[in-house]
Amino acid sequence: MECPNCGASVLAGDKFCEECGTSLTTNGCEKCGAGIEAIDAEGFCTNCGFRREIRESERVEVIIDLHLAGISDRGLKHNRNEDFLALKQLNNAQTNILVVCDGVSSSDKSDVAAQIAAESACLALATAWEKGENPESAMKSAFATALESVCNIPYVNSINSEYPSTTIVAALVQDRTATIGWLGDSRAYWLSDNDSQQLTKDDSWLREVVAAGEMTEVEARQSPHTHAITRWLGADATENNVPSIVHFTIPGSGYLLLCTDGLWNYAPEASYLAKMRQQTSNTDAIAISHSLVEFARNSGGHDNITVAVLCL
Repeated sequence: MECPNCGASVLAGDKFCEECGTSLTTNGCEKCGAGIEAIDAEGFCTNCGFRREIRESERVEVIIDLHLAGISDRGLKHNRNEDFLALKQLNNAQTNILVVCDGVSSSDKSDVAAQIAAESACLALATAWEKGENPESAMKSAFATALESVCNIPYVNSINSEYPSTTIVAALVQDRTATIGWLGDSRAYWLSDNDSQQLTKDDSWLREVVAAGEMTEVEARQSPHTHAITRWLGADATENNVPSIVHFTIPGSGYLLLCTDGLWNYAPEASYLAKMRQQTSNTDAIAISHSLVEFARNSGGHDNITVAVLCL
């Protein structure tokens, strides 16, 4: 078994994770008390058949119109949702803003960090753009605002906790150009029938050691540092907070996807995500979001799952 919060190995009878302190009993069946290993991919207890109802805070759907929408879902194994998303349209839908954040589970108030970062970055990006800043400058301004907001979250320092922190990926799409900024391992993809690609590069230990030629990807995935990120938004990362930024010219019809690793861990290749889109006849943003979230839940739902979709 694995801890639903940090992924550390735990025994079937353990009540708390020795690595991060997460309760292991509250993630199982609330009716019969069975452990998390008894909960299937649909959320049903295989011991008694009970299915826990999804609380409103565990699944958030944002629908701007047929072209722009997203979902943030708790998944099946975590005891709360530490992801968040924010979406906005400007200039009569000529400009679209998408922001997705994944709170760092080992940090304090990670869910608050994700929400504040997403909302403040979205608002700041819109404000900067409306004031006439160019896309790259607007993106940097938005990240600086988000960092300040996260650093201002009330926090009591202790030996067992870390500063509130979160990953972030954001997109400003105007006409046929997308400006994308990120810190951490939340990703952006362009998905279409002919030209699907990952647009971001993870700020992660795994990617960096593989890129440096220090390990093969197979070797790196065996390390306990596999899921470690190297950049994020938080008070303990103020010296390495300038976002990576790419400009992408949209080549034709398709959709822009921003997501957390709760989705891409099950389908990291852009071509695979594009095939899932081809398997559904629905082409509106919320229908695509539903199909992606349900894919992740049906694949195990071991992490929070957040997707933001812009159909073009």
